[in-house]
Amino acid sequence: MPKGQPVAVPQDGLTTRQRRNRPLLMVHTGEMKGKSTAAFGMALRAWNQGWNLGVFQFVKSAKWKVGEESAFKALGRLHAATGEGGPVEWHKMGEGWSWSRKAGTEEDHAADAVEGWREIQRRLAAETHDLYVLDEFTYPMKWGWIDVDEVVDTLVNRPGHQYVVITGRDAHPKLLEAADLATEMTKLKHPMDTGQKGQKGIEW
Repeated sequence: MPKGQPVAVPQDGLTTRQRRNRPLLMVHTGEMKGKSTAAFGMALRAWNQGWNLGVFQFVKSAKWKVGEESAFKALGRLHAATGEGGPVEWHKMGEGWSWSRKAGTEEDHAADAVEGWREIQRRLAAETHDLYVLDEFTYPMKWGWIDVDEVVDTLVNRPGHQYVVITGRDAHPKLLEAADLATEMTKLKHPMDTGQKGQKGIEW
């Protein structure tokens, strides 16, 4: 896409403005770090535009203090107090419908994952958010807890003007095919390769 210009213009009957503003389904996958970080950077830009944000974390532990969560909750409070930016909702394991809140069997975890997905479906049907960040959502699909075909059908046929970004390794080929934007994070080097653990301000 040289100089911000598309390499092709499809014969889809849309004006340039209509095509430019078409809501996107985006997937960040691959083995390297940065998938969630890129999605949250996107969410930060969306917040600045006044968009309504919904973040749904499917794997990260409820006990793990995620830096982005604190920052976005602060931005949500700023919006509530001043009207700046947009509203923010953040849901993760241990809050609401996640399977981390109790010990259980794989069947229990799968049922809770489906419950979480059903809530997202309800919100999509109601057009609740402008941008949905489905963080590490590839894993429940990979594990067979959530049906990939159902996910693809729901997201491709979502109503209104709703953007969705999904993160996680091993994204299913059907999800990648349905996506408007798909990025693979490929590792070239990582400090952990030489025995260095994660750092404050970098990993959390």
